[in-house]
Amino acid sequence: MGVRKHNMAERLKEERKQVAYAKLTNVPSSPRKMRLVADMVRGMEVYRALGVLQFSNKSAAKDLYKCLKSALANWQAKNEDEQVDNDMLYISTIYVNPAPMLKRLRPAPQGRAYRIRKRANHVTLIVDRIENKNNKKAK
Repeated sequence: MGVRKHNMAERLKEERKQVAYAKLTNVPSSPRKMRLVADMVRGMEVYRALGVLQFSNKSAAKDLYKCLKSALANWQAKNEDEQVDNDMLYISTIYVNPAPMLKRLRPAPQGRAYRIRKRANHVTLIVDRIENKNNKKAK
């Protein structure tokens, strides 16, 4: 690995240590359905987003609820000395990527076969302080 690439990788590792995040991998729902729920809570305060996800009718909301609880627990583990207030944290970044598809065949008439694509997704959720959000806007 080149020096410049190595330095960049080290810098990204250090930045990642400062951020509280959670990942869900291989969630068995399509990325399109998960993005609908992710768009509902993007940029919201954490406890408000937990309420929205808890009472949502979408099945993807249950998975995202667990991911948000995990990110909140990760933030508390990194910042043990601080107490979490209701308005202190927000969802700074959330994105949904497609996972590898499972391809299956279904019998069809006259000896043919229809392809079934079972889609899955990966979700990454990053939690940050609201003060950092305000500082970014000021710059």
